[in-house]
Amino acid sequence: MKTLYSRIVLTTIAIMVISSLIAFVLSNLYYQYNLKPFNDQKVTTMAKDIGDFYDSHPETDIHDYLHHIGQLGYQFYLVNDQGKEWFYGGMFREQDLSPETVRQVLNGKVYHGIAEFPSELFITGFFDNVLSNSIGIPIQVEDSPHALFLRPDITVQFGEMRIFFSIIMVIAILLSILLVGIITRYIVKPIVKLTEATQSVAQGQYDIKLNVTRRDELGQLADHFSQMAKGLAQLEQMRQEFVSNVSHEIQSPLASIQGFSQTLQTKRLSEEQQQHYLSIIEAESRRMSQLSKQLLMLASLDKEENLLDQSTFDVAEQIKQVLFHTEWSWRSKDLTIDMSLPPTYVYGDQQLLHQVWTNLITNSIKFTPPEGAISLRLIEHNRQCRIEISDTGIGIPPEHLPYIFNRFYRVDEARDRSEGSSGLGLSITQKIVELHGGRIEVTSQPGKGTTFTVILPNV
Repeated sequence: MKTLYSRIVLTTIAIMVISSLIAFVLSNLYYQYNLKPFNDQKVTTMAKDIGDFYDSHPETDIHDYLHHIGQLGYQFYLVNDQGKEWFYGGMFREQDLSPETVRQVLNGKVYHGIAEFPSELFITGFFDNVLSNSIGIPIQVEDSPHALFLRPDITVQFGEMRIFFSIIMVIAILLSILLVGIITRYIVKPIVKLTEATQSVAQGQYDIKLNVTRRDELGQLADHFSQMAKGLAQLEQMRQEFVSNVSHEIQSPLASIQGFSQTLQTKRLSEEQQQHYLSIIEAESRRMSQLSKQLLMLASLDKEENLLDQSTFDVAEQIKQVLFHTEWSWRSKDLTIDMSLPPTYVYGDQQLLHQVWTNLITNSIKFTPPEGAISLRLIEHNRQCRIEISDTGIGIPPEHLPYIFNRFYRVDEARDRSEGSSGLGLSITQKIVELHGGRIEVTSQPGKGTTFTVILPNV
């Protein structure tokens, strides 16, 4: 299996090789179409200058003259009309001039061998040391026609430079491969750590510390992964607490039912005691039934987020219906109800939102002392519907406010349990509101009352 490290290294080296080949081909095309005519013209001018100098100094020995120039980095081929040949400077790798070419130069025509040299895939036009890759000019030596062919001696002029550039190229390639390996390891290192971290998470270990201080995409990925691991750790903790709370909530009424059932089996109980114990069993059974219904509702809400039975309805009328259904509860405590509920239409699941108002209003009634007051306000603003449910009840201590929507959380453990509360009502309420694209807020002062504000998008 190829690792990411080897893939990056091999891919980078392949890119280097391919880009070098492409650059070589492009530079060859540039030479063939731009530099080759320029080199031909430059060498032609040089050859004519040599010929003109000799014509103006006929007393100069042509062989000594060409021999000295050849030592400066040029190659010469001199031939007369009798076919006698002389070579000066470096030797040509091939003597591939045709007799026709020599005859044309002897007759006074300039031979442009550099420009006419066949184009190849590689840049051979400048470096190919063959006689046909030269410039030929006619020249008179002791009143006898000669043909002089000239080309730069690349070995002399660029020998050291070619070695120098070759060394540079080799060193650059080796350093590039080395640096690619080092830099790639630096890039892949956080990914290796993330891989190890994912294995730890898969094994249930969420306490992960990724010491990645980079600010690039990999650094952001490591930071997001750490946050995800913390979220999973919190989720696992919540799951364990949820299981523990459910077990506790079920175990408590079951223990009561079991204990009082065994007590009822004795024959030494009066009818009054039997009725008392039976009423306790009934209450505990009812509490278990309510708990199971709420757990089923939470599971349904968690699972079926996109299966809301939504329609447009008047939420003010729905809240009034809830008040009507709870009339006995608030009238028995002589509570004052202050309403400001103008007709307001929302788009949502009527049954689920009915549960929201029922939970909030029931809580307000439950925790407001006799002769207290409950206020209900409905306000439309910026395409939002705000429903405020306030009471003058006992309030919630500030340290408890951040947790009241947690499942099974109770502000007063003893009182809530005695009143049959499971600690799931506000969790269900918040979940329903969020499914409708809204949010729920709470403010409270101990001894003065509590205000729940539900904000929903309206039609």
